[in-house]
Amino acid sequence: MTASPSYINKNAPEKDSNLRSIPFENPKPILRIVEPQGQLQVHMANFGGSFPVVLSEALRSAGLGSEVLIAQLLKGGVDQGPSKGIQLCGRLHWIRPDLPCYLGNEQSIADHLSSQFIQAKQAVQAIWQICQQNLLKENIHKLVLDEVGLAIKLGFVQETDLIETLEQRPRAIDVILTGPFIPKEVVAMADQVTELRCSK
Repeated sequence: MTASPSYINKNAPEKDSNLRSIPFENPKPILRIVEPQGQLQVHMANFGGSFPVVLSEALRSAGLGSEVLIAQLLKGGVDQGPSKGIQLCGRLHWIRPDLPCYLGNEQSIADHLSSQFIQAKQAVQAIWQICQQNLLKENIHKLVLDEVGLAIKLGFVQETDLIETLEQRPRAIDVILTGPFIPKEVVAMADQVTELRCSK
């Protein structure tokens, strides 16, 4: 088998030595930062049953590295107050009002002009303000407000104040409300609603 000479077209234009091929580059994908989305959760119960479940979840979150604030707005009697909170797991801060008793059972605070009511309201408001500040300044990852609905019903916290604070909160923070008498407007705002009922 003999090789034949290759065909050369003498009329073809010569290649321009200044032309260079452009290397093909794959376009880099656009990276989008996904912000964490917090939830507003409501755990309602007409009996003392919702807080232990929420507390265990809060402890778990703190153990995994989240900054957690738990505020029991109506439970005193353990020599606490704004400056005497309990620290658990290094990241869970637990605060209660500086009061000698549990406010939910006290009939002496029914009179809003009494010294007992004024003292109780000041103590609860001191805890509520700490919650607001930590929430709005994004110092925490999770906030638990225990018996906030009852605190509103008793006149210690304003419902409008709670709603405005929840509307202004950074969306990356989880907020959990527990107890009875959660306002309907707040329940409507919630991402998750859990209602515990006594079966017997």
